[in-house]
Amino acid sequence: MSTAPVKTLVTLDTGVDRNVVEAALQLHQSIQIVGFVEGLEEGWETLLEVQADLLVIACSGYSERTLVLTESSRKQRPGRPVVVLCEGSPNGFVRRVFEAGADDIVTLPETPAHIEFALQKAVARKQGTMLATSTSAAPVVCVLGPKGGTGKTLTSVNVAVSLAETGKKVLLVDLDLQFGDVALCMGLSPERTIVDLVRSGGSLDSEKLEAYLVPHASGARVLVAPNRPDQASVVTVEFLRELYAVARASNDFVVIDTPPGFTPEVIATIDASTDIVMVGMLDSLSLKNTKLGLETLDLMGYRQERISLVLNRADSRVGITGRDVTTIVGRKPDVLVPSDREIPRAVNEGLPIVTAKRNSEAAKSFRALSAILSRPREHEQTGGAGAKESAGRGGLLRLREKKA
Repeated sequence: MSTAPVKTLVTLDTGVDRNVVEAALQLHQSIQIVGFVEGLEEGWETLLEVQADLLVIACSGYSERTLVLTESSRKQRPGRPVVVLCEGSPNGFVRRVFEAGADDIVTLPETPAHIEFALQKAVARKQGTMLATSTSAAPVVCVLGPKGGTGKTLTSVNVAVSLAETGKKVLLVDLDLQFGDVALCMGLSPERTIVDLVRSGGSLDSEKLEAYLVPHASGARVLVAPNRPDQASVVTVEFLRELYAVARASNDFVVIDTPPGFTPEVIATIDASTDIVMVGMLDSLSLKNTKLGLETLDLMGYRQERISLVLNRADSRVGITGRDVTTIVGRKPDVLVPSDREIPRAVNEGLPIVTAKRNSEAAKSFRALSAILSRPREHEQTGGAGAKESAGRGGLLRLREKKA
């Protein structure tokens, strides 16, 4: 599927080696540089005049002007990604760059291929974010767990089945591309996986997608993970962006089970999602990683009210109390799933606990989570022409104040 080149404005802070930046930006035709401006104040003025889909800021180290331009660009046009190229990575600057609203930061020198991947990823992430704010498409629920073994798949499966049993048209995507277990947990024997869909070629639409889904007795349909770990590389971020757009247009809910960590595929999924379910357990390692995961989402600008915190095995007696959880993580869990010996038994039988033991406390907890995800949604507004004009004047003033 061909796409138009991404129109990119490049602006250089004082002290930057232009030759290094130009060498790094020997890019493929998918990125079209529409301006190469020296000076961030001049870059801001150019940004107000030219049509650019992506802003690249190059600096030589810690730069307040870079932070101001990043923030101003974000306010002027929220849908335009910003990528910072930095010669070196001074302490504290990376965090400040993300707090200012940048989508990525790359340390120079770096190869053109790596730079191009970073730019394309930033564009894909931003497009996914803008897509997620649309109220005409289905909610996308991304189930996260920075630490493995916390019960992400258990949560994903039971949420999808719970939603399907209420009459919703639900698609469950197994994004654990190397070791996905959704099919096993649901007792499915798929003939086709997400790899077959990718390799089918051609454009993707809802009818084609449906042909690669595996139906479950609850009514949910599943896009199954690859059969072998070595097939994971077939599934690209670009494909996932297209997949989520099609899935949202033809379903009532899209639930995505992810692997541990913030891989490019997981980041793209986060940015395409309307809701996140963060899954943790009652042990210090899991809680520490859960806290880091929530902080990462905060740095990415994800709205906290769209994040549901789930604590599995919440009644385990391991010397950690509910108050300890709130202190460590920084917020109370939204849903507590108790330990239940029937859960591993149901998993072994390929039965979600919400159907195997409908009246169990664990099943009630997952239904409560589904109810949270089904709550009414308010339309999210973005700034219009007036906001753009105001941001333009304010951004230019702040840049002049920071000019050396």
